[in-house]
Amino acid sequence: MVSTKPYLLRAIYEWAEDNGFTPQVLVDANAPDVLVPREHVVEGQIILNIGSSAVKLHAMDNDGLKFSARFSGVEQNISLPIDSINAIFARENSQGIFFEEGDQPTLDPDPSKKLEKEDSAKPGNKGSKIGSKPPAKNKPSHLKIIK
Repeated sequence: MVSTKPYLLRAIYEWAEDNGFTPQVLVDANAPDVLVPREHVVEGQIILNIGSSAVKLHAMDNDGLKFSARFSGVEQNISLPIDSINAIFARENSQGIFFEEGDQPTLDPDPSKKLEKEDSAKPGNKGSKIGSKPPAKNKPSHLKIIK
């Protein structure tokens, strides 16, 4: 079965381009078969602008991304195997998908449990529960019946 990761990458890329955002990828530069300019790698990672105005896209398929881009005025070929891409997001608002270790983004079947843990771990928070019903209010409705 083919991973969903390349499909999600293409979807976020198209969404960003369609909305005038700058799509960027966060790449594990130490992953096998990654070809990036090493002088721009920081702590084993590199963020690359893959917007249509910044790169000449050669391939975005199930195997990964291949494009050419200019770095310090010199055109370089970039190759990013699908497993090396840790995130794709819009530079302007950071919306996108950040992938977990491994291939698939994880979806928690009950995300409220995770939120409860995070909420209760914050200092000064007494374990408020996300998704619980707010206390009932005994206020009359602000709506009026018109005949």
